[in-house]
Formats: sequence, C-alpha cells, structure tokens
Amino acid sequence: MSHIVSIQTEVRDPIAVRSACERLKLPPPTQGRFKLFTSTATGLGVQLPEWRYPVVCDTTTGQLAYDNFGGRWGEQDQLDRFLQRYAIEKCRLEARRQGHTVIEQPLADGSIKLTIQVGGAA
Repeated sequence: MSHIVSIQTEVRDPIAVRSACERLKLPPPTQGRFKLFTSTATGLGVQLPEWRYPVVCDTTTGQLAYDNFGGRWGEQDQLDRFLQRYAIEKCRLEARRQGHTVIEQPLADGSIKLTIQVGGAA
C-alpha cells in the first residue's frame, strides 16, 4: 500500500543538513554567526551556488535566515533544491534508524519519489 505525504520542512537535523550539502556537492556547512545584508544570524551556515550570503539554519527552531534580495543575490531554485534534498536525507535517516529500506527515484518534473520498505522487505 502506498501513501502520499506532504511535508513542511523545518531544518532541525545537522546530520541531514551535512548529507544534503554532500549530495548537492556544496561546501560543508559550518556552525557560527553569519552576516546577512542588514543583520546577522547564528546557526549552521550553508553556502548555495552563486548566493551572496549563506542560508543559516537554526536547528533549534527549524527556521532559516537568508537574504537573496528577491532573487537578485541568489536564485530561489537553489534554496528549493537544498530544502528538497534536506527533506529526502532526513526521511532516509529516520527510515534507516527504524530498520527500513529507502528507494529514491528521480522523476521527470524534478521531484523525487521515495519508497520506504518497512522492515527492509519488498
């Protein structure tokens, strides 16, 4: 039996952030205080391709701080790709912790289908 799940992503897991960065071939995230245009943010900094400022993940609250000036300082698509990959990596980590197998299938529209086999059985 299959189920469709919609997820509102909160970025709370540093391991999943690191895994997402590795899979997207981004620099490793770093913990610290980061300057945005008119403010600073503390958390796990992720440098997206061609973004002027990092995306800062507050893993305590799950919220992101970033400034891409409406797309002028970084394309929204890059952030969307990161959040998609984070959600996938988080699902994979949780499923594996519970002894399940995860199959990942990229789809033509850019989305990714995850199939979780309970107990690792087909």
